[in-house]
Amino acid sequence: MQLAHELVAAPGATPTRAIAFLHGILGTGANLRAHARRFVQARPDWLAVLVDLRAHGDSQAREGPDTVEQAALDVAQSTSALAVPLEAVVGHSFGGKVALQLALAAPTLGHVMTLDSAPGARLDAHGSESTLAVLTLLEGLRGRVWPSREAFVRELEAAGQSKGLSHWLAMNVKRTDAGYAFGLDLTRVHALLDDYFALDLWSVVEHAAADVHLVIGERSTVYSPEDRLRANHLEADSHGRVTVDVLNAGHWVHVDDPEGVARVLLARLA
Repeated sequence: MQLAHELVAAPGATPTRAIAFLHGILGTGANLRAHARRFVQARPDWLAVLVDLRAHGDSQAREGPDTVEQAALDVAQSTSALAVPLEAVVGHSFGGKVALQLALAAPTLGHVMTLDSAPGARLDAHGSESTLAVLTLLEGLRGRVWPSREAFVRELEAAGQSKGLSHWLAMNVKRTDAGYAFGLDLTRVHALLDDYFALDLWSVVEHAAADVHLVIGERSTVYSPEDRLRANHLEADSHGRVTVDVLNAGHWVHVDDPEGVARVLLARLA
């Protein structure tokens, strides 16, 4: 069974290779649609694949362990059926580690780009405190139903969440016979996050056959000072195989600096 996904190509184009876009925790493939459309317009030889990762969006029926490794195997299996080879992957946050893990499962990959996703373990979840706070809030709402998505948004705003984040989370609200309910299994989301925080993939950055492009939000705290130093040393010693780009953004680099992300994508996947 394939992951739910959307294919994006430039009008009239005949792509010869594919690039997968992987969202972060609590997201969906649609989160990076604007970036995918912009990229294929500029590079019509590419086909963009917007994936709903396991336990997210319309990919909640996936069997197997809820781990980063299994999430990468899901992507590899789903994209193997494409008419063109998967040659690049871009992932934000949780999706960034899935992208790095995919480098071990998809031998055709030539490029892996992570958007503010530190490769190492973060057992203290440093830099992701706001994500954990949102999960705690959602846990408190488990089992609730609302008369509308707007009512869900209002409750999150009243709890101190921003309007933008509340509307983004409302993309996971599904209509049921009883009303509108939050549609993700938070137990599975926690399992994915726990594995994400525990996993150390610096070895992939150092030794993968693919070129690895690390995009870091200047104002984000996901990368520790030590992580940033290690990334810069790898870039200096890799003869171009590892690149580092620091954008004027927080953790949500593709939202805070879409022009910067578009520029880096075009430059690094030349």
